[in-house]
Amino acid sequence: MDGNLHHDIGTEFPEMKDRIHILKAESAHFAKLYEAYEEADKAVVRVEQEIEPTTDEHAEELKKRRAKLKDEIFTMLRAM
Repeated sequence: MDGNLHHDIGTEFPEMKDRIHILKAESAHFAKLYEAYEEADKAVVRVEQEIEPTTDEHAEELKKRRAKLKDEIFTMLRAM
């Protein structure tokens, strides 16, 4: 099993940690996206570790949601 299941934003974009910190403090929209991403990531990890049983379809929906949020966050980070 993958030992590093979490895909937190700081790990995903280590070169942008300063931007992440600034946007979380200055943009309510970014902060909400960040929080939603963290929740989605935790849900995916629970499913992958079989802590929370679910259907394959629901697992895929969670992963797609996490990917969409990550894309939105990256777009905001790049635009900064």
